[in-house]
Amino acid sequence: MKVNTQSVNFSADRKLIDFIQKRMDKLDLFYDKVIQSDVFLKVENTSEKANKIFEVRLSVPGDSFVVKKQCKTFEEGADIAAASLERQLKKRKEKLRAHI
Repeated sequence: MKVNTQSVNFSADRKLIDFIQKRMDKLDLFYDKVIQSDVFLKVENTSEKANKIFEVRLSVPGDSFVVKKQCKTFEEGADIAAASLERQLKKRKEKLRAHI
């Protein structure tokens, strides 16, 4: 799957981008028709510890899923967002099977 990673107002290091790529590639196990994913990494200027925003838009034929998570680290955000996308992809696959 093609993963486009954009970091807003900072530059993401190679390890973070590779981690996100691996985590998004695991979604192919649940739904093999995923076209691409666009990942946006943002840092909010607040005094809170959970100031990292991880947003992903996953494109599948005929639809797209958007998940936005705010966490302490981008890795935590990637894990939580991927788990949410897993549930959504499984649900979509079940619906498609029901129609066939």
